[in-house]
Amino acid sequence: MLRAQLYFPPLTGSTWESLEPSSLNWCPNKIDSLFQFLEEQNTKAFIVLKDGKIVLEQYFNDHAVNTPWYWASAGKTLTAFLVGMAQQEGLLNIQNPSSDYLGAGWTSCSPEEEEAITVWHQLTMTTGLNDGVGDLSCTDPTCLEFLAEPGTRWSYHNGPYTLLDNVISNASGLTLNQFINQKLKNPTGMTGSFIGVDNNVVYFSNARSMARFGLLMLNNGNWSGNQIMTDSDYFNSMISTSQELNRAYGYLWWLNSTTNFMVPGVQAQIPGMLMPNAPVDMIAALGKNGQFLNVVPSESLVLIRMGEEPTGSLVPFLLNDKIWEYMNALSCAELNLTQNTLDEIRVFPNPSSDFIQVQGLESGGTIQIYDALGREIQRFTAQSDEVTLSLKEHDSGIYILKISNSVGTNFITKRIVLK
Repeated sequence: MLRAQLYFPPLTGSTWESLEPSSLNWCPNKIDSLFQFLEEQNTKAFIVLKDGKIVLEQYFNDHAVNTPWYWASAGKTLTAFLVGMAQQEGLLNIQNPSSDYLGAGWTSCSPEEEEAITVWHQLTMTTGLNDGVGDLSCTDPTCLEFLAEPGTRWSYHNGPYTLLDNVISNASGLTLNQFINQKLKNPTGMTGSFIGVDNNVVYFSNARSMARFGLLMLNNGNWSGNQIMTDSDYFNSMISTSQELNRAYGYLWWLNSTTNFMVPGVQAQIPGMLMPNAPVDMIAALGKNGQFLNVVPSESLVLIRMGEEPTGSLVPFLLNDKIWEYMNALSCAELNLTQNTLDEIRVFPNPSSDFIQVQGLESGGTIQIYDALGREIQRFTAQSDEVTLSLKEHDSGIYILKISNSVGTNFITKRIVLK
């Protein structure tokens, strides 16, 4: 479902419409506190889009609007998008063995073991190749050893991922930069290039180009009426749980809507949301040193951050979560609905099989239900402080409830599970 009333900047030039933070009831002093925190964390660039328009844009530490910076592993999401573009054009099939595009002997596995690894396994970090080798970014066959059957083990392993670049170029007959230029950059006005750095292939661009990609993702692969990603099945799979080992991982995208997650280097599921302060339906591109691209369909927001980060974490989700803690505090108004605070609103039963009740919402307040892909599927206006919603027509799964006050200045989101 395309999003109504989204703004898209022109493909060329520096024009980009803005929105005053005051229109969102964001306080200047709280914005200052956010910017101070970002500067303390060695941030280079920070942009927030609302409905496609720039509501916050700030540069730090001699960075400027056109200064290029690396995406690190946030660029994995570009690769995921390009694989989808190649598949929709019939150049590859993600269910095919990776050796169809990389040639036999791209690993040190036996022929049978290698043939079992598909492009899908590369997209989902489930190749089963040994992540205990010295250099996780090494793509030489000697570094790519069999450890487990493909699809039975999730590990954040850069080597097999990086070889997706060769899958794309070999399948298309174009270099990776030629392919992204044709399929993504030219239709959206993005700038930047993939550059080889040691064993990695890293994307470099300015911050606004990352924001453009986020806006494209917000609009389900459609740029101002041009449906770039026409394979909706692939797009939806890309931003949904791809396997049961790490439910917070799609096709190289991180998901915030799950009840447990895994992190690089740890073979255990961690209970809870990946980023509790962030919106439930957020999908995220996360890269080393805090390269973040966050897309929030229910709020029509895109948030990007580029820069350095003190810990050197491969996926610094804690920093991203802290940024959202500051974002949640931007409102000038107290979070209240007449006599009741938003936190006092009750939603039950949860999980549910056929209905839910919302108690404590003022008359005129709004309840919106979104599916796991961020598509609004129902909307209600409260006539009293107790509302009963029928869910019988919906499939089992996770849904997001957005509850707003009568004037729309404050809201909360709650995750509901339909059995």
